[in-house]
Amino acid sequence: MDFNVKKLASDAGVFFSRAMQFTEEKLGQAEKTELDAHFENLLARADCTKNWTEKILRQTEVLLQPNPSARVEEFLYEKLDRKVPSRVTNGELLAQYMTEAANDFGPGTPYGKTLIKVGETQRRLGAAERDFIHSASINFLTPLRNFLEGDWRTISKERRILQNRRLDLDACKARLKKAKAAEAKAAAVPDFQETRPRNYVLSASASALWSDEVEKAEHELRLTQTEFDRQAEVTRLLLEGISSTHVNHLRCLHEFVESQTNYYAQCYQYMLDLQKQLGRFSGTFVGNAETASPPAATSPPAAAAATLPAVPTIPVVPTIVGVPNTVAEGVLNPNEVKPPASGTRKARVLYDYEAADSTELALLADEMITVYSLPGMDPDWLIGERGNQKGKVPVTYLELLS
Repeated sequence: MDFNVKKLASDAGVFFSRAMQFTEEKLGQAEKTELDAHFENLLARADCTKNWTEKILRQTEVLLQPNPSARVEEFLYEKLDRKVPSRVTNGELLAQYMTEAANDFGPGTPYGKTLIKVGETQRRLGAAERDFIHSASINFLTPLRNFLEGDWRTISKERRILQNRRLDLDACKARLKKAKAAEAKAAAVPDFQETRPRNYVLSASASALWSDEVEKAEHELRLTQTEFDRQAEVTRLLLEGISSTHVNHLRCLHEFVESQTNYYAQCYQYMLDLQKQLGRFSGTFVGNAETASPPAATSPPAAAAATLPAVPTIPVVPTIVGVPNTVAEGVLNPNEVKPPASGTRKARVLYDYEAADSTELALLADEMITVYSLPGMDPDWLIGERGNQKGKVPVTYLELLS
C-alpha cells in the first residue's frame, strides 16, 4: 500500500488543530464564528424535518405491518436488494380456514353456506388490504425513505464539512491574533539605559520574524475564509431545498389518504353486501333451528313464540323461531303501522339502497325522506316514508337532520 507521509502528517496536523479549537470553544477559551440567524433557522428546520420524518416513517410501517418479525424480514430483503416474497394477509388466511370448515361441515348446511359467504368477504377484505399496503408503500413510505437515505445524508455530509471549515477558520483567527500580539511585544521600544546594544539586534530580528508570521497567518485566514464562505453557500442551498421536500411529502400524504379512503370504502361496501346476504338467509336459519329442536305438538304458534328466543340476524326484521316468516314480519310490518304523533325526523339519503324485500324501502342518494322508529325494532333500522311509499331503511345510509 502506497502511503503519502507528507499528506498523512498534514491531515494529522489539521485534525489536531481542529480538536484543539473545538476543545477550547467548549471550555470557553476560544472565540467561535457564529452563523447568521437565517442559517440557524434553516438548520433547526432541517433537523426537525428529519426527526419527524423518521417517526412518521416508523409508525406508518407499524400501521401497515404490525408484526415486528415481518418488518425485520422486509427490511433485510430490501437491504439485500431482493424482492419481498408475497405474504398471505390475515383476512385471506381466515377466509381459507372458513372455507375448509364449510367443506367439513357441509357446504349445503346453513352454517356451511354462511361460512362460505363470510369467508369470501374476508378474502375480498384481505385482497383490499394487500392493495392498500402496496399503494401506501410506493406512494408514501418510499419517498420518506428516499429523503432520509438520500437528501438527508447529503445535507449531513455538507454540514460536517462546514463544521470543519469553521473550526479551521477559527483556528486561523486564533493564530493571527497570537502572532499580532507577539509582533507588538517584539516591536516595543526597549529602555536605552538598561538594554545592551546586542539586544537591539535580537529585538529587530524577532520583530521581523513575527511580521512574517502575521503575513502568513493573514494569508491562511483569507484562504480559509473563502473556503468557509463557499461551503456555507453550498450548505445553505441544500437546507433551503427542505421546502421542496415538504411540498413533495405533502403530495405523498394526499396520495396516502386517498389510498386509505379507498381501502376503508371498499371494506365498508363489502360488509354491507355481506349483511344483505346474511339477511336473506334468515328464513333458512330459522328452519334449521326448528328441525334441530322440534316444538311440542300441543303448543300453539303463539306459545312457541313466547318461549323460544329470536334468531339474531344482520340486519333484518327480527324473526321468531316457531312462527312463520309472514307472521313474524307482521309484528313490525311497515305498511300496517302509523307514524307516531311526535318523533318523526327528516333524513337525507347518503347512498343508493336496493330493497331486499317488500318490507324495505329502496333509496336514492340525496333524496329527502321522513323517518321514525317503532318499539321493538332493530336500532340499526328505521321506518322511512316517501309520499305513499313506506318501508324499513338502514340507518347507515342516512344523514339525520334536525
